[in-house]
Formats: sequence, structure tokens, C-alpha cells
Amino acid sequence: MKDFDWLVQRAEELKGPNFKTLLPNALDARALSARDDAFYLSLIGLRIFRAGLKHSVVDDKWPMFEQAFKGFEPAYVAALSDEALEAHMLQPGLIKHWGKMKALRTNGAWLMELRREANGFGDYIANWPVTDIVSLWMEMKKKGAQLGGRSAQAVLRMSGKDTFMLSEDVMVQLRAQGIVDRVENSTAKRDLLAIQEAFNTWHEQSGWPMSHLSRMLSFT
Repeated sequence: MKDFDWLVQRAEELKGPNFKTLLPNALDARALSARDDAFYLSLIGLRIFRAGLKHSVVDDKWPMFEQAFKGFEPAYVAALSDEALEAHMLQPGLIKHWGKMKALRTNGAWLMELRREANGFGDYIANWPVTDIVSLWMEMKKKGAQLGGRSAQAVLRMSGKDTFMLSEDVMVQLRAQGIVDRVENSTAKRDLLAIQEAFNTWHEQSGWPMSHLSRMLSFT
């Protein structure tokens, strides 16, 4: 695999000397912990409803979701009955998708568990080491609802947690460097661990956030 100096050189060649202005922000642990669970449940819901739909359409409707679901307080969402969810399905302006509606309730219950066990979702992700971020993706997929594929990665990036993301551009470069054998469906644990190891190497060489490294890799 290429080293970090190559990554910087290619980023400068392709995006110019000011390429750092194109890199995403990552929050520190204190900032992540300071946000409440309602914020995170709304973010998780937004990502779930964006999946497979035009993001701008979902974003335009999200204030109506916020109002309908009482600001996404997990205790309220987790307690919704099927009948209450069906009533929300009938509300004007909301996206009518039964599976995604039920996922809101499931994730609300999960965040309630995290509130009891880990002082909430913010502490849960803040304390997770970036050098094992793929394990966090896998746990989110297992314990949450509709957080497979790239959804867990997207939720973390949207929240400000430092994470690399396996976009198609990133996967093309990882394959070119021999880190994975294929671009699509490289979600097997073996592949994820190999990818984590590669990013850990670049992280150790540079001290740069994982989110910066993956964005730079996508430039190539």
C-alpha cells in the first residue's frame, strides 16, 4: 500500500495546495458527549429515511418529522405503539414507509438502553477508539435497526465522530492498492479488518483524523 506522503502529494496534485479546506470536521469526545440522545436519534432517523431517497426531499420534510415525533426524545419514540406509528404514517408531509417508521422505534429503544448502560449515545461513540471503528459499525448494525451498509458510517460522520467512509471512490483506491479484492460488497469482517489496518497505518504515520484520510483517498 502507498504511504501517507503519497496521499498528500496526490491530494495536492488533484485538488491544489488548499485541499485541506475540503476535508470534513471531526468533533472531540467532549463535544460528542455534550449532545443529547434526541439529537442523535433524529440524526439516525434522518439517515435511515435518506437511504434510497433523494436527500434534499427528506431534509425538507425533516422539520415535520421533528414535530410529529416530539423532537425525537427516545423515551417517547420507543413507547410508540403500532397504532401510533400507523397514525404518523397518515400525517401529511411525512414519508410513508412502514419499515423505516418501525426502525425509529427500535432505535429509540436502543438509545434508551445506551442511556442506562453507557450514559447515552454521545458517550458511547465518543469513547470508541477510531483505530477499531469498524467494530463500532458492526455493533451499530447488530443493535440498531437499518444501520447496515454505509448507514452506520454515515451516522457517525454526520454526528462529527471521526470515521473513515467506504464510498465507491475510496473502495476503488483500496482495491488498486491491493488492500481488498473487490470494490462492491466488501463488508465481510476480513475485508473490514484489512481496511481498518490500512487506515491505522496512515493514521500512525500522520496523526491525521480518519475522516481526513478517507476524503483524501476519495480524491484519488
